[in-house]
Amino acid sequence: MSQKSRFSDRLTLLACVTALAALLLGAPGAAAQGKPLDAPRAAGVVGERYDGYAVLRDANAPQEIKDLVVRVNERRKSYYAKRAAEDKAPVAAVGKIYAQQIINRAPAGTYFLDESGKWTRR
Repeated sequence: MSQKSRFSDRLTLLACVTALAALLLGAPGAAAQGKPLDAPRAAGVVGERYDGYAVLRDANAPQEIKDLVVRVNERRKSYYAKRAAEDKAPVAAVGKIYAQQIINRAPAGTYFLDESGKWTRR
């Protein structure tokens, strides 16, 4: 089996394990951390990126919102690193998997930034 094939198999396994954990445990980790961001996301002040991290969309947002985004991203980064180590996968791949869960659970009105830099709104 080629190295590329093994990597692909690991990513598929990681996606399945992550989805199962979310169902069984009520969305642990990064997906659960979206809740404090629900109101600012619905208002369009905060968006979500393709890589699993929140991003401030309004430079004039209150400092408490800016601090919240920093805290949430620090927790997400820590969680992604832990999962990556457990699953022997790249941290970036873990972030992208969780990004999809975040997108699926985000409130209406949430903006999403794709890899090309294009914003879409749910």
